[in-house]
Amino acid sequence: MARKHKPEDIIGKLREAEIVLAQGGTVADACRRIGVTEQSYYRWRKEYGGLKMDQARRMKELEKENARLRRAVSDLTLDKLILQEAARENF
Repeated sequence: MARKHKPEDIIGKLREAEIVLAQGGTVADACRRIGVTEQSYYRWRKEYGGLKMDQARRMKELEKENARLRRAVSDLTLDKLILQEAARENF
């Protein structure tokens, strides 16, 4: 089972990988040192590259809030469609 990393952990590992790369190491060396695959490293760098810890935490909170709001909108849209269908049948 995959281990779920927290944004703070990811940013710390990315900084550690940057140090290895700055010292002349390869991406493979950096990934081995932080204990992730190269695919995870590149995905993390794309998502969290350049962010500070508080920014990453806020981004994750906003993503959760956005998902919650999307579910609410889809539920309300479904309710609206059901009510419209029922209203059409009554008239």
